[in-house]
Amino acid sequence: MPNERLRATLLQHRITVNALAEKIGVDPKTVERWITKDRTPYRRYRVAVAEELGIEETYLWPEALTTEQVSEVSASELVTLYPYRSSVPRDMWGRLFASAETEIGVLVYSGLFLSEDNETQRILADKARAGVRVRILLGDPDSPQVAERGTDEGVDDAMAAKIRNALVLYKPLRKIEAVEFRLHRTVLYNSIYRADDQLLVNTHIYGVTAPQAPVWHLRKLAGGSVVNTYLESFERVWDGATPLPGG
Repeated sequence: MPNERLRATLLQHRITVNALAEKIGVDPKTVERWITKDRTPYRRYRVAVAEELGIEETYLWPEALTTEQVSEVSASELVTLYPYRSSVPRDMWGRLFASAETEIGVLVYSGLFLSEDNETQRILADKARAGVRVRILLGDPDSPQVAERGTDEGVDDAMAAKIRNALVLYKPLRKIEAVEFRLHRTVLYNSIYRADDQLLVNTHIYGVTAPQAPVWHLRKLAGGSVVNTYLESFERVWDGATPLPGG
């Protein structure tokens, strides 16, 4: 059967068979066979095609990697485990966002420590002005989900107050048109800080405040599934969130 996923993705991106073949260094007839005869390319070509099209290798060729291979690659996506958010080096947050070339994302309830950091705000502003998409998701301070998280952490109304404080501190950033803010009403199991294919994921634990909970430093690898799971979660929350007017 033809590989309709590959065919449709090429059409969606308006990339011809000849153009793709030239980009990855193969004969156009080879690409045609990948599509019409559903031939599976060598791994280096699968990765090259996936990178060129901005899509996962396992989406285009679901049977290409065994469950064991996906598990091995996914395990390698973990760069570092920090026992507490407070143990993440202070300059790590700035270095993470400074490395972004296309996408920065923040999904939190308040993330007050970021809004209090002038250097981080400067980096986010500079990146946005340079064309990097910057999206920040904060909890709706009037939502029951925020109230419940405040109770879970043992800080009660302080959670909503921290969000309102963060909104005030972010006023300069909110005036930058390229920076998008939204408020969400979601039960978060993790806070997510993204710079392109790198993530810092701060787990949420009942009865434990975020600074005292573990942080996973992850980097996306071709064929891995862990980072994609968090990225897809971010997009679902973003789609259901309410845009916040600038400034």
